[in-house]
Amino acid sequence: MSTLPTTRTASPKAGTARRVGKSLLLSAVLTAPIAMPAEAHTVPQIAEPMVFDLVRPLGARRGELEINTLAQYDLSGPGRIVEWAPEIEYAVADGFAVELELPLEGRKVTDLKIGLQGTFGVINQGRGIHGVQYLGLWNRAHGRWESSLLYVLGNRFGPRTSTLTMIGVGEVGAGGRETRALLLNHTSFYDISAATTAGVEVNIRVGRDRSTLVMPQVQQALTDRLQIQAGLGATRDEDAPWRPRVGMRLVRQL
Repeated sequence: MSTLPTTRTASPKAGTARRVGKSLLLSAVLTAPIAMPAEAHTVPQIAEPMVFDLVRPLGARRGELEINTLAQYDLSGPGRIVEWAPEIEYAVADGFAVELELPLEGRKVTDLKIGLQGTFGVINQGRGIHGVQYLGLWNRAHGRWESSLLYVLGNRFGPRTSTLTMIGVGEVGAGGRETRALLLNHTSFYDISAATTAGVEVNIRVGRDRSTLVMPQVQQALTDRLQIQAGLGATRDEDAPWRPRVGMRLVRQL
């Protein structure tokens, strides 16, 4: 999973271990009440965004295992480098999944990331599903723990159209008020066929470091367990000009 851009302002290392512990405890408390079996009836089938994907789909069943890697690259501007992140996702219980991710820039490991996700249940007469997602990230350069907490809502409007929305806050654990931000990720999907889905993903961060990403994308199932996602869009930070960005994610279910 690739979260929205986070601030990189250095902070004192004193008390870091205590803040990390509190963040993990917060995530455990928030997700424990929803680590429950998913509803017996079928959950709505909704695709995952390419850039800001889920920790397994909402309503995942115990034992589901996935590995995937996202790669992104700006086609213009200074400091162009491949950003990529291999990750592993596992549903430890019905409706509750965890993930470990290793973000890199080129060959340099920039962060260590953990994700926790729980499903509340099916809503809207089986056409919708919702849950919560916690992301914790250890930034190696600044020795800092960063957190995000988001509400996740998926809706299917017909046999071909669906949406997935994620909204929440960044820096709920250690960053303090000055680095806190509103995070929004919304994707609209259209199923072209049983194996092909097109979508438009929009990422917005509103706060000290504002950023926007618009990423039209196509998802193609190659086999029952292998999928490729590719997109070409544009990104903008603060008052900088829009820059074209290309992305691709390879997904393998085990």
